[in-house]
Amino acid sequence: MPRKKTAAARLNQSHSRFPRRPPEIDAFVDRFLFTACDTSRRYILELLAEPNEKDASIPYERRSGDIAEELGLSNATTSEHLRHLAALHLVSTRKEGTAVYYRLSNHTLVQAFQDLLRALDHHYLEQSS
Repeated sequence: MPRKKTAAARLNQSHSRFPRRPPEIDAFVDRFLFTACDTSRRYILELLAEPNEKDASIPYERRSGDIAEELGLSNATTSEHLRHLAALHLVSTRKEGTAVYYRLSNHTLVQAFQDLLRALDHHYLEQSS
C-alpha cells in the first residue's frame, strides 16, 4: 500500500504554485516554530528582548535562576528551555565565575517573532470584539 505524501512533500512537487525552500530550511523553520511557540520559551525570549536600561549598547542578559524566578518556573525547567533556545542559536551564554548569563544572539529573528506576536495580539482583539 503506497504511503501518503506529507504536506511538505506535496508542496515541494515541481507543479506546486507555492514557493519552495530547500528541505533543510523547512526543517529549521519547523524547529524554530516548535521551539518558540512554547509559552515558557516565548516568555524567555520576550524577557531577554528587553532593552538594557543601564547601557543600550550592551545586550540585556540574565542568569538562569533570575529568569526562572521572574517567570515562576523551576530552575531545571528553565535550564531545559534555555538549552532548546541555545540549540537554535537564539540565545548565547557568557560565564562569569560560576554564574552563566543568557542573552539573545539573533535579535533580528526574535524581533520578527515579536512583530508576529503583536500582530496576533491585535488580530485576537479584533476578532473578540
